[in-house]
Amino acid sequence: MATKTAPTVPTFDAAAFEEAAGRVRELNERIIAGSKAAGLTSIDAYEKALTSLVDFEQKVAGASNLDWVTAVAQTHATFVQDVTAVYTKAARELLA
Repeated sequence: MATKTAPTVPTFDAAAFEEAAGRVRELNERIIAGSKAAGLTSIDAYEKALTSLVDFEQKVAGASNLDWVTAVAQTHATFVQDVTAVYTKAARELLA
């Protein structure tokens, strides 16, 4: 009859585990920093695009001969500027 041997317990190298955990933490921190930078770049691009749109809208509004068209376009441009300012400020604060 064959004798049973006790299962061996694998050894655990705590130093190697800590080293690997440190590398993972460092990688995570770099990923987070890169994501924040990309997010800020996206916010800047979004803000520039809307600023260009608002500038164009204001030029078109100024070229109109109808006072009510000018007033509506100016009001819309102001609204877009205000909403954009609040949105981008909040997004930047979240990424900070």
